[in-house]
Amino acid sequence: MTRIEGHLKIEVDIEGGKVVDAKSAGTLFRGFEIILKGRDPRDASQITQRICGVCPTAHGTASVRCLDNAFKVKPPTNGRIIRNLIYGADYLMSHILHFYHLAALDYVKGPDTEPFIPRYEGDYRLDPKTNKVAVDQYIKALDIRQKCHQMVALFGGKAPIVYGMVVGGATEVPTVDKMVSFKWRLQEIKDFIDNTYLPTAYLVAGAYKDLFDVGAGCKNLLSFGVFPLDDDEKSFLLKPGSYTQGKDMPLDQTQIKEYVKYSFYDDKTTGLHPSKGVTKPDANKKNGYSWIKAPRYRELPHEGGPLSRMWVTNPVLSKHANKFLGVDSKKEIRFRDLGDKAFSILGRIAARAEECKLVADAMDKWIMELKPGAPSCVKVEVPKEGEGFGLTEAPRGALGHWISIKDQKIDNYQVVAATIWNASPRDDKGNLGPIEQALVGTPVKDIKNPFNVVRVVRSFDP
Repeated sequence: MTRIEGHLKIEVDIEGGKVVDAKSAGTLFRGFEIILKGRDPRDASQITQRICGVCPTAHGTASVRCLDNAFKVKPPTNGRIIRNLIYGADYLMSHILHFYHLAALDYVKGPDTEPFIPRYEGDYRLDPKTNKVAVDQYIKALDIRQKCHQMVALFGGKAPIVYGMVVGGATEVPTVDKMVSFKWRLQEIKDFIDNTYLPTAYLVAGAYKDLFDVGAGCKNLLSFGVFPLDDDEKSFLLKPGSYTQGKDMPLDQTQIKEYVKYSFYDDKTTGLHPSKGVTKPDANKKNGYSWIKAPRYRELPHEGGPLSRMWVTNPVLSKHANKFLGVDSKKEIRFRDLGDKAFSILGRIAARAEECKLVADAMDKWIMELKPGAPSCVKVEVPKEGEGFGLTEAPRGALGHWISIKDQKIDNYQVVAATIWNASPRDDKGNLGPIEQALVGTPVKDIKNPFNVVRVVRSFDP
């Protein structure tokens, strides 16, 4: 696998031109749960950001929410909004990164030089003029991503790896000049999303419409919710909840368990809720094939990410979607109107593009809700003992951190990272993980160029 973040290996068995079995394997043991044990709890929000090079801000967000819960504190309004703005800017950066620099090159043919090679060959359908326009946008997208990082740094101190989010709120007291600087950059990014990213995403979808029927996956969807819209967190921009076996259900984090029968961990640690989780590696396990555990919600594999969030929240889509579907622009189309087409390679790409606009438009309002000079953090004391959890949505899906504190030190810390849901191996019952399920049935015309296999995997943005 090229153009992904991290150490992922995919194995597929092909018969009759289709994938009949798949294995998704994480090849790296990270062990952050072991690193954190015995440390000051406040270190967690910095150390856990080193888990991932693409979404450190996601881990920072989950960690400070986890600490808030354990310390029993609530950020003031400015703190909540600043966290949303930092995280929102990271979302925009990540979604633009995924489309232009990771996924689009499966559909747009770049020059025969790095970073456009190595690649699989054989299924590029855009005409030369349209293809050139899309390649040129690759460069523009790099500049836009840089401006997203600048927005992260304005309130977060630096990017990547932010210092500005801490237990109890945020470190930065907003000033008018920083608000203007942030909003000025946001306007350019919003213009890029509305007039470049979204139209190009649908243009690509129009040339590859058959991929709306490839990569369906488990069709169980999970969202932890992200971007609280009030201080008591009664509502979120992207809602918490699940779509399980065809039914909408409220989120219940107690229904999460992690299984390790096919993971390189001690079998005695299987089936535990993350709050009681144990990280005990077993590198020589005979039936193990992944360093990723198999998290399950209500005992079933669940997909996370933009598709899940958009399905659970079901927002109104952009006018670009109306045009693509040939529907009157005055009519409101919601995400679920896509029906089964949403459960596909292109459904995930469309969900990510539409979500990018949704978050950018919301940020335009949030920046004006800040109160210059008002506090953005509350004073905190490290409790002698305590437990807590922090749930959020990384750009790639549901992300949770759990902590147990004893004698003012971390006694146990467990992370269920976003990609772990999607890239998980089989569980103890033999149920395939979401990416594994999505790969089964994928057409492969040439085993030397399995471009549809990598398209399915990259649609999850692992």
